[in-house]
Order: sequence, then C-alpha cells, then structure tokens
Amino acid sequence: MRNDLRLFLKAGDEVKHNRYLQWGVGVVEEVVTSRVPGGTCLARIRFQDGRLRVFHNDLDNESCCYYFGIRHYDDPGRNGIRRRLLACFDPDEC
Repeated sequence: MRNDLRLFLKAGDEVKHNRYLQWGVGVVEEVVTSRVPGGTCLARIRFQDGRLRVFHNDLDNESCCYYFGIRHYDDPGRNGIRRRLLACFDPDEC
C-alpha cells in the first residue's frame, strides 16, 4: 500500500449515505488500494438493503465517497448493527 494516500474508510467502519437513507447503515467489507502511482483506492460497502456498493476512498480524489455523501455512522444506541447486518447474509442466522 502506498503511504501518500489519505484514506477515508477502513474495513469494519459503519457508514451511512446522507442522500440515500433508504440504503440503511453500511459496513465497509473491503478496502482495495492500487500499488500503481495514481491508481484507484476503492471501498466495498454492504448496506442494510442487501446491496454491495463500491466507492472511491481517497480523500485527495474529487470522486472520494466523502464528497458524495458517505459519512461515518456514529449512533451510540445502534446495538451491534455490524453483527446483525453481516448475519443476515447467512440464511441460518436471519
């Protein structure tokens, strides 16, 4: 991984989208970073609506997910959203 990147998200972060509240809370499943100078940095986020969405993750890039409305989800009463969200993709757990 290159050290010159300013990454907004890391794996395991809980996020929401300011304009698409119907997506629900999402969990960053994976962060992929190119080793090529000028390469892309992506974050894969699984939202409560069941969709996996991919966003740019470099704050120095004008296409970064932060500038498109992705924000960290900080609700002290969330009571384990990450655990419940990931469990719902296991048919035996839902």
